[in-house]
Amino acid sequence: MYMIPLKIIYKDHVYTDKVDITPEEVYERLPQEIPSTSLPDGETITKIFEQIKADGYEKVLAVTISSGLSGTFNVVRLLGEQFESLETYTLDTKNIGIGSGLQAIYAAQLLEKGASWDKLIATLTERVGDSKVFFSVPTLEYLQKGGRIGLVASLLGNALKLNPIISCNTEGIYHTVAKARGRKKSLDKMVQLVAEFIGDSQDFVLAVAHGHAEAEAKEIAEQLKKQYPGRKIYFGPISPALVVHTGPGLIGIGIEKF
Repeated sequence: MYMIPLKIIYKDHVYTDKVDITPEEVYERLPQEIPSTSLPDGETITKIFEQIKADGYEKVLAVTISSGLSGTFNVVRLLGEQFESLETYTLDTKNIGIGSGLQAIYAAQLLEKGASWDKLIATLTERVGDSKVFFSVPTLEYLQKGGRIGLVASLLGNALKLNPIISCNTEGIYHTVAKARGRKKSLDKMVQLVAEFIGDSQDFVLAVAHGHAEAEAKEIAEQLKKQYPGRKIYFGPISPALVVHTGPGLIGIGIEKF
């Protein structure tokens, strides 16, 4: 796998996501400045395609975050089509963060099982809706300032401590799935939504992601392990680029059904 990193833009410097900046550094600087993010530039994407070609590959499956939240999908798709020496297919995951990441992992597993190129594309495209991420944030401030609020209603009830559970709809745009009063009830509701999405499925993987909230995230992961014994659960922090748009305190759960 190759990664195309986003850019994190401060007034005095531009950083590359996960390359020369960490989530912790973004958190530390949030009180002074909330940076912006931007798509990878064309030169960076082209260089990655060139590296893939140099490494001996002939086909590229590009798995991107939702076209409803970022222009990354269109940029990668257009540049891939222009790169004549590689056959490229760009998958719009209609998802974000680990919700997109789980689809990339699924693609790798299909290849390990011997899936053909055509079968790979058909399966992933057909099953985009089988991947979902739910997340809870203490405040909508960062989503609003970053212009990523989507269909999430601006809550006037901060005094009521209403915490929304957010996901991506079928168009890959943020929307409020549920609201709960207080952090604990919000996280409990999120776990309930995960169970509803899993439904009767017997084959699925889970992921727990956090933004500067590791202790809470570990509690959620333990809860899921008890609820779904023996199930694979990925765990880790969100990327610096996601920190920009969600701020500290995010807890997210990703699901991929097979």
